[in-house]
Amino acid sequence: MKNIPSLFALVISLALIGFLYYRLSQTEEALRRAEQRFTDCEQVTFQLQMQNRGGSAVPTALPPAQKPAPKPRPQP
Repeated sequence: MKNIPSLFALVISLALIGFLYYRLSQTEEALRRAEQRFTDCEQVTFQLQMQNRGGSAVPTALPPAQKPAPKPRPQP
């Protein structure tokens, strides 16, 4: 008889954990879909900007990064 409240609390806790896990899974899936839509929108926006500029929609290569010339060391 003493264990009934503890057992009830355990069942409620497990149900809450299950519910929160379910909600977290749904939220992660919604985030994944939102990130995919954002990526798709970025790509379409880039393609439209390139069309408006008259360039190709897909860049062939990015220019190599140029390093600044090293500063001369002072002579002692």
